[in-house]
Amino acid sequence: MEKYGVELIWKDRKRYLGMPLSFTRYALSEDRLFLSVGFFSIKDDEILLYRVRDITTSRSIWQRLFGVGTVTVMSSDKTMPILQMKNIRNPVAVKELLHRQVEEMKIRRRVRVGEIMTSGQGADDDNDPDDGLDDDR
Repeated sequence: MEKYGVELIWKDRKRYLGMPLSFTRYALSEDRLFLSVGFFSIKDDEILLYRVRDITTSRSIWQRLFGVGTVTVMSSDKTMPILQMKNIRNPVAVKELLHRQVEEMKIRRRVRVGEIMTSGQGADDDNDPDDGLDDDR
């Protein structure tokens, strides 16, 4: 599969009653996730995979009846921080494929985002006796 000179790993459309009757298209390449919406007037957007922060899936009872689901991608992209790929086939398999590609791109670009864990008291946890910092001195 190739689109605009980019080799695609996966592509699908938003589906109604399990059929691809929509003009919302999704595609995945080695380094980007694409969204294309429209028929007469088309809007294209993309997310660089190394910017993806979290991926979730959901399947309502109606989606399960028609064999589709929603994959939600949260990213640090400025134009599209949340992308919901609605009513796509095999959402769990798509999530796993996307996860593998995201991790591969982060390793290739040497991008790692550390998660800071606090006790929920605020950004400055000075009540930790074992942190090696003496706040009173």
